[in-house]
Order: sequence, then C-alpha cells, then structure tokens
Amino acid sequence: MKHLLSIKDLTQKQLQDLIALAKTIKANPAEYRHALDGKSVVMLFEKPSLRTRVSFDIGINKLGGHCLYLDQQNGELGKRESVADFASNLSCWADAIVARTYSHTTIEQLAEFGSVPVINALSDLYHPCQALADFLTLAEQFEDVSKAKLAYVGDGNNVTNSLMYCAAILGATMIVICPAGHFPDGYVVAEVQELAKRYGGKIVLTSDIDAIEGHDAIYTDTWISMGDPTPLSDIKAKFAPYQVNKALMAKAGANFFMHCLPAHRGVEVTDEVMDGAGSLILQQAENRMHAQNAVLVTLFS
Repeated sequence: MKHLLSIKDLTQKQLQDLIALAKTIKANPAEYRHALDGKSVVMLFEKPSLRTRVSFDIGINKLGGHCLYLDQQNGELGKRESVADFASNLSCWADAIVARTYSHTTIEQLAEFGSVPVINALSDLYHPCQALADFLTLAEQFEDVSKAKLAYVGDGNNVTNSLMYCAAILGATMIVICPAGHFPDGYVVAEVQELAKRYGGKIVLTSDIDAIEGHDAIYTDTWISMGDPTPLSDIKAKFAPYQVNKALMAKAGANFFMHCLPAHRGVEVTDEVMDGAGSLILQQAENRMHAQNAVLVTLFS
C-alpha cells in the first residue's frame, strides 16, 4: 500500500487489516506515540473542514509526527504552478501529503508526480477516510462487520461511493436508496458490483424507500451539495420521503443511525434521531482519527 486514494484500490485483507489496526491503536494509544517520530506530513486543503483537519492534525501529533497545514481555499492550486511541480517540491521536504481537493484528478496527480505517500482526505469522487471510520464504527457494534446490513438514504455522492466499495470488499450487505436522478455514477456502481461478486457482498440500489426494511443501520448525508444552486424548497420537496426520522428508523428496524457530518438538522434527519440512543455520529467522528492513524502507520511501516 503506497497511497490511499480510493477504497477500491484495497484488497479485502488490506481493508480488514486497517480496521483491525485502527481498533488496536484506539485501545492502546501509548504503544503508537512514536510511530511517526521524525515524520512531517503536509495537509493540503482546497475545501473547508472541521473533522478531517482536526482529526488528522491531532492524530499525527499523537503518533509523534509533525503536521503542516497549507490552506489552498483561494483556488490557486495548479494556477501559480502546476500540480506536478507542487507535488515534486513538497516531496523534497514532507514525508506524506494529505489532500482535500475539489477534483479527484488533483489527488491522482499529487500521487503520480510526488515521491511520498498521498492520502485522499476527500475529493469529488471519494471519501475513503470517512468510509474507513464508518466501517470501524460498525465493526465495534458487530462482531463480524460483514454481517452488518447498512442502508444509505439520500443523495448518492462521494461518501456513498466509498461506503459501497467498503461494503462490497468486506462482503457486507448495503442498500442505497436515492430519488431518481441522484444515484451514484454508473461506472462506480459497475465497479462496486464486480467487487461484490468477487468478495461475496450484496449492493442494491433503488428509489423505493420501503426497501429499507430489515437493515441494522441507516446512514444519510446532506442533501445540499456545496455550490448547488437548486433552491432549498425544491430539494426538500424531492427528498422529503427520504428524511431519516423515528418512523423510518422503525420501518427499517434499525438500531443505529450514522451521518458523516455536517448535518442540516430538521432537513435530512430529525433532532430526535440525531440525538437518540442509537446515534453513532460522535463515535464516527472520533473514529476518523483512529482510522486515519491506522492508514498513516501502515503507509510508514
């Protein structure tokens, strides 16, 4: 494993090993406090962040490493100088690059032209660190995470893509329920189905909200994509049947609720569910750090 650009690049064993290592680091942090001694990691962000930035920064420090944040939210990445030159120069000083970018192509270029490990901290296509944290969270609830039945409800996006890859590779069951026109990209679905076939997973896509019955956890994300000009009233009207509320949790028979955050309370999910006994949102947030630390330790080992 040289980089973490997408979950789809991992084998089942690599994915299982990352989750197992994250559990170990979480349980025994003192044993890993020197894992990144002498290592410097550059965080390169084109987009705003709370959980990703803080969890990486603190996680790297807990592992004994040094973190440098480069704010690229002014849109200058690739304009003042090429991404290739940017990557090759950073590689002269840094031991790894953590990048949060608008375009996944930028992530790929950083990996191609740099000489150090690159971690995708979110792109338009994938959010692998989030999916790792989410399946770590599920693995803490289920002795065999492949037996967990996950339902994703709402807008098919980068998080959905990474969750599907995870479920398929781990041999788990996942249903993706979206309004028409809001499904994940077709080529992603095709890749996911091939992986599910190989590893014994089951991935179903539908617009039928009634198909949610019989799932252990419901996962949703914001309906409002950054920069989307669609009026909120139109979005609410289209997605209203897909709101996660007490009735939908009961319909599914789900004990757990998941959300990658930030959430629009009262829109894609009600306060009652967000703050309910089965909500795993803070566990997911905490596990971002542990999952990412497992990636860092693996890349440097």
